[in-house]
Amino acid sequence: MKKNILFFVLFTFSFNLFSQKETKILATINGEPILVSDFKRIYEKNLNVIDNEEAKDVEKNLELFINFKLKVKDAFQLQLDTLQSYKREIETYKNQLIAPYLQDKNHFNSLIKEAYDRTKTEVRASHILIRLPKNHSPEDTLKIYNKIMEARKRILDGESFDIVAKQVSEDPSAQKNGGDLGYFSAFKMLYEFEDVAYKTELNNVSEPFKTRYGYHILKNTGSRLSKGDVQVAHIVVADTTANGKLKIDEAYSKLREEVPFKVIAQQYSDDVNTKNKGGVLPKFGSGRMVKPFEKTAFSLQSVEEVSKPFKTRYGWHIIKLLKQFPIVSFEEMKEDITSKVRNTGRESLSDKVVLNRLKKEYIIEVDESAKKVFKRKDIRNISKDSLQNTLFTINEKKIIQSDFLSYLLNKRNISMDVLFNDFMDREILTYFKENLVDTNTDFAHTLLEYEEGLLLFELMQQKIWNISSDTIALKNYFESNKENYKNRELESVKGKVMNDFQTHLEEDWIQTLRANNSIKINKKVLKKLIKYYRKES
Repeated sequence: MKKNILFFVLFTFSFNLFSQKETKILATINGEPILVSDFKRIYEKNLNVIDNEEAKDVEKNLELFINFKLKVKDAFQLQLDTLQSYKREIETYKNQLIAPYLQDKNHFNSLIKEAYDRTKTEVRASHILIRLPKNHSPEDTLKIYNKIMEARKRILDGESFDIVAKQVSEDPSAQKNGGDLGYFSAFKMLYEFEDVAYKTELNNVSEPFKTRYGYHILKNTGSRLSKGDVQVAHIVVADTTANGKLKIDEAYSKLREEVPFKVIAQQYSDDVNTKNKGGVLPKFGSGRMVKPFEKTAFSLQSVEEVSKPFKTRYGWHIIKLLKQFPIVSFEEMKEDITSKVRNTGRESLSDKVVLNRLKKEYIIEVDESAKKVFKRKDIRNISKDSLQNTLFTINEKKIIQSDFLSYLLNKRNISMDVLFNDFMDREILTYFKENLVDTNTDFAHTLLEYEEGLLLFELMQQKIWNISSDTIALKNYFESNKENYKNRELESVKGKVMNDFQTHLEEDWIQTLRANNSIKINKKVLKKLIKYYRKES
């Protein structure tokens, strides 16, 4: 309840210290000005939630505004802003508030729409992978790039993709499938891989591209409308011999005698994770199961339909269709797709748009001579005291060598060039966050409102809520004002008494604040402001 009171006060009376225009002074507190723009921004913000004319009174709202400023001033005088609990909560909130500014909204929304469009159409691809070694050097990268380019040239010159894949690819499955990955849609592969697959035209071979696994080329071998997802229950007999076939046939025979699928799964299935749950599997789409299993699952036409026994490399199976999940409209899928875009790391692609924009906006200069020292193999053993030269600058901010050394100390098996670029990206974003309060007025306003609101909460706790919750203080107030409660017992009217006591404490507190501070209102400016709002209404 108290926090609700806090945030009502917060959003009602927090004021603007970041006014972009020079305006006339409406009032002063101890000589510090309250500009007309300070008051107008909050007053106009609240007009939409005020439902009666009396509450819209400009003079009354100015009085409340001044009271709020007096309370915040009192909080600073009591140094409540130095409390560790306050600092921690502000830092947490600040990081949450910054997050949307680190993202390009237009690009993020385009990723959501792109993902939806790709769920409607499945693509089939074959690929060849050449892995990058850990802690690879630029020379390693060039060698692997040339190797994958040579494989691509062989295919373009007429060799079969699957033969080249079996000879060259470092994906172990290529020896069996010639690099064929089957059909898939959005979120089934790494985004970098998915993106190239969808953008490569049918029967064409892509240019080399990089993922965290290494360098790839792929061939788009097919496209079809998505079948959506299905959920099935299954029975699996892991024995692939004739004995296994006898066992699965026995299970199937009992199903035809209308013994419940759940019972047969418990008796016959070798899948220990699902047998006691009736064989139920999570829903899946194309590319998630081995091909015979997927083909059979999607061939079932109606819910409760049961397949005949079939074989995969894992054994003999029977499956039962539980539910079908066809592709629905964008609006129906938007929330789910948005969540997947965030959870699969695609959100970082939007972050990179912001990072690239900042790189163009900022003046970034690298001192190559200061950077050379990081080519030393013993760099992690060098004293930080000897690494105090400026490594690079972001506008006026200097980043010194020891800052980078601290960053890389516990990071191994990654090339120094990659580490340096990652470190620079991090520092650019840090600089952006540090200066956001000075460059974005909306962010500054919102952060200030929260800072002041949190201070006011701490202050109200001390000045009002803790005192009114004290049993003896509450009882003394009740005894002094018993006639206001028709001589009833305290317990029967405790809620009202506590509310009245809090109001009394706040009125006394405001009276003290006003007595101890010099408040002056520019009546001429106030009169014009009242006239302005009367004309507007």
